[in-house]
Parts: sequence; structure tokens; C-alpha cells
Amino acid sequence: MAASLRLRGAASGLRYWSRRQQPVVASLAAVCSRSMASKTPVGFIGVGNMGNPMAKNLMKHGYPLIIYDVFPDACKEFLDAGEQVVSSPADVAEKADRIITMLPTSINAIEAYSGANGILKKVKKGSLLIDSSTIDPMVSKELAKEVEKMGAVFMDAPVSGGVGAARSGNLTFMVGGVEEEFAAAQELLGCMGSNVVHCGAVGTGQAAKICNNLLLAISMIGTAEAMNLGIRLGLDPKLLAKILNMSSGRCWSSDTYNPVPGVMDGVPSANNYQGGFGTTLMAKEHLAEVKTKQIGFVEEWRGHSEIKVSFWSSFAAIRKHI
Repeated sequence: MAASLRLRGAASGLRYWSRRQQPVVASLAAVCSRSMASKTPVGFIGVGNMGNPMAKNLMKHGYPLIIYDVFPDACKEFLDAGEQVVSSPADVAEKADRIITMLPTSINAIEAYSGANGILKKVKKGSLLIDSSTIDPMVSKELAKEVEKMGAVFMDAPVSGGVGAARSGNLTFMVGGVEEEFAAAQELLGCMGSNVVHCGAVGTGQAAKICNNLLLAISMIGTAEAMNLGIRLGLDPKLLAKILNMSSGRCWSSDTYNPVPGVMDGVPSANNYQGGFGTTLMAKEHLAEVKTKQIGFVEEWRGHSEIKVSFWSSFAAIRKHI
């Protein structure tokens, strides 16, 4: 499957979901006629930093879970809580007709769906498969085609908000897929997020996420440099953050996820930078952005290799001054 995934260009405009009736795609008629999903078991594949709290929020809303993670230890607390833990993505697909995947990379997603023990080996017709991983939009499109061949529906639904929003259930989901299935997806995603936006066809959720993370990377690096400069010039970091957040420099990186230790609680900088968004993942997402340039989504951002620097690398010097 991995070898068959081809990057194909297809620009699609983002739009918010409306409740206007649209013609139902014939091949998906049976799936689209499904009524609002009830609280039957939901499969969840990938319970790492983000997937773990997301799955827990589904549990809080009364959904029994079928759990799989490539690292068995990550599943232990779900097993202890009475949830089912299985040994492969295929086993998840055998037991659940609604599955959410939350994985680090495109390769991980391909393996989970089309690997030797992947979802597609045992997926049931009419299943709804929601991928909340942040991956290449073209990979999402190719996975959707493979899923459709099996009589199921695939939607890409990457998230924004970080681990904190995952814990509190305040993530933003950017969803790409068949509009007639959006309500069924929204029922589940609304348990984990406060904003669920339909962006268009499969792949547009990933496109929105790439754009958001490009801006996030720029603002985080800018916040890091500004805070570091202020500290070097003798400003108290808390005072500087307060000034920035009441001025035109205010942004999410400064007022919600400030990267300087001691400025705020509950963020990676307050926990020795544990639990944050890693360098490797941001580099991966930026490479996906660069790839989309080739199919006309965005223009190449010059200096893209700079993003390989960690969000937090600008603070190597900060600790010496605090």
C-alpha cells in the first residue's frame, strides 16, 4: 500500500459545514443512511500524548472503547479501567464500526490502515474511520480511496490545541470528508473538542492543519526570541509576558503556551519541556507543507529547514538567566 500511495494534486476550498441537503453519493448510500451513532463501542488506535486524553474523554461521555497501541504499556490504564485492549488494528476493526486513529506520521497511518494487520483487513462495510493524525493530505486521500473500496467511509480530522486542550476536551477538529457523514463524526469529535469544523473533501482537514501549524511555528519561534531578548536585557519574564499579552505582540504562543519556565503553569515549559510538541513532529508537518507546494496548495516557504529547530531550542540560553 505504501508504495501505491501517489501524490496527486487537487486543490479544494475550505468551507464551514452547513446543514443544506446535498445529493448522496451512490456508492455511499448505505453508509450515509445510518442514523446518529449510539453509544456502542468505539475503536481507538494510538493512545500516546494526544490519543490518551482524547480516548479518556470518550470514556467520560459513556463510550466503551476498543483500544490498540503499538506500545502495550500505553494501554495498561485503559485495561485497568475495564476497556477492551486488542493486539492489532485489524482486531479493532473486527469489534468496532467507528474507529478513531491518532498516530505520529504518514507511515504510521499507512501501516495502521493497510498493513499486514491493518484496519482494512477486517473493516466492516458501513464503518466510519476518522483519522486525527496530522499527515500528508495526499496520503489521506489515498487512504480514503482504499477505505471506500471496502464499503466504509474515511474522514481526516486533525486537531489543534495541544495536550492541554486534549485533556480538557477543548480541541479544534478540522474535518475533511463526505458531508453527509459529518454529523456522525461530529457526535464523537464533540466529546473531545469544543470546535468541530467541516472543511470540505477528504484532505482539506489536513490542509487546514498544515496552514495552522505553519503560523504556529512562526509565532512560537518569534515568542521564544522576543522573550529571550527581553530576559537578556533585564526584564522579568512574567512582566514581559504580561506586557506582550496586552499589546499587539499577543498570540497563542505567548498567552496560552508560553515557552519560558516560570511564566505559567500547566505547559511544557513548566514541566522541563515534557509533553510538548516535539521537533520531529513539527519538522514532519512542515515537510508536508513543502510537499503541498508541488500541487499548488501553498507557495514554498523559504528557509523551511529552519523549522527543524525545536520549538524550545531558543530557550537553551534562557535557563542560564532565570
